[in-house]
Amino acid sequence: MAVAVLVRPGCGPDLPYFYEICLRTGDAGKDASGLFYDPLLLGQYYAAPYFFYDPSLCFVAEDKGIPQGYILAAQDTGAFNLWMEKVWLPPLRGRYPEPYPKERIKSPLEERLVSLLHRPPLSADLAPAWGSAYPAHLHIDMLPAIQGQGTGKALMRILLETLERRGCPGVHLGVSKANTRAIAFYGKRGFSVLQEHEQGLVLGKTLPEGA
Repeated sequence: MAVAVLVRPGCGPDLPYFYEICLRTGDAGKDASGLFYDPLLLGQYYAAPYFFYDPSLCFVAEDKGIPQGYILAAQDTGAFNLWMEKVWLPPLRGRYPEPYPKERIKSPLEERLVSLLHRPPLSADLAPAWGSAYPAHLHIDMLPAIQGQGTGKALMRILLETLERRGCPGVHLGVSKANTRAIAFYGKRGFSVLQEHEQGLVLGKTLPEGA
């Protein structure tokens, strides 16, 4: 029996769920809980800042009142990166200093996240060749309970329609090469490869939706 999932705008009380969902999908779509001593670390970089930067581009999928997925975005990636560098990351660098104690690192993924807080890859390259055509970027994560029911499509639709109304010409996202299910999902939504790098792929889609 299909689960009736509600897609709605995100709000402040959703933040703990953002952290949880991010962690439970953080290993190329699989549960990363066993890879982190600090269960908040992954969400500190990939989830929470989006709500504080622009909550109007945060949408939640919930089942029976419990958030089970989200889509989060920034309309102007360059401006978002500058905000991260000026506002969001400095306090986190104090909380997660380098060198970080080895006994508090459980996996290479956790070690990489600490490094990202200090050296985000886009901070030195705020305008890639395709940046002006695809200035927005997004993250979408869903727990297994609501996957395969059209929820991801609904989350993507509400975000892309919102960006389109704001006049955004295109959106991009990053995905691990190991996450073949996600790559197939994005392909069906009209995303194509913009760039390939060591960590995975950058995919992009022109707006308006359906263009």
